[in-house]
Amino acid sequence: MIQIDKINKKYQTLSVLKNVTATIPQGGVTAIIGPNGAGKSTLLSIISRLLNADEGNVKIQDMDVFKTPSDKLATHLSVLRQENRFTSRLTVFELVGFGRYPHTKGRLNTDDYQHIHRALDFLNLTEFKDRFLDELSGGQRQRAYVAMVLCQDTEYVLLDEPLNNLDMKHAVSMMKQLRRAANELGKTIVIVIHDINFASVYSDYILAMKNGELVYQGTPTQIMNSAILEDIFDTPVSIETIQGQHIAVYY
Repeated sequence: MIQIDKINKKYQTLSVLKNVTATIPQGGVTAIIGPNGAGKSTLLSIISRLLNADEGNVKIQDMDVFKTPSDKLATHLSVLRQENRFTSRLTVFELVGFGRYPHTKGRLNTDDYQHIHRALDFLNLTEFKDRFLDELSGGQRQRAYVAMVLCQDTEYVLLDEPLNNLDMKHAVSMMKQLRRAANELGKTIVIVIHDINFASVYSDYILAMKNGELVYQGTPTQIMNSAILEDIFDTPVSIETIQGQHIAVYY
């Protein structure tokens, strides 16, 4: 599990995270939801040590995230940032291969190539493996970045807005693939996501943030409640049950 204990973060005088404490269950999919500026991406960045906290601590199993050597941490935890840019011209195959770097330091072996092909196949990217990233659509490129993270083959996978640039078909496909990764590969997946209906349908646990605070946490059944969602997003929301799923209507 991931234990988040009293995390605080300020930018000058602006508090972006305020005493955030939570436990993310091991296994399954945990979604972090909330309005813009709630602190979702900041929290994910601190969990993955891309950003330092001012106060507090994060532990993954028995590892102190802030003290564990980077090369060791990278074999347990992988992360996809919201913005990803590579300056060199890479093929999809080469990009996905970067996911193996923590294990091989760039010296790929037969096992690494198997991981690369498996990740490409998992995200339906095999036909694009020899294309350069700048030859892909935004959605195809986003899937390639997620494949790179899955290729790292860590137990914990953190994804900041993995549905960026994806149309309806590919957003659904991505969530199904992440659900598969949790179910079939035993991953613990944590995603920052804006679409609360995707969070409801595909996640096992939800952390809801607002103004830098963790205001609610629980199962989708507990969080998909009109009063709770209206409090989080400051907009009227009704909940409908469709094919057994709790769906928010707010248009």
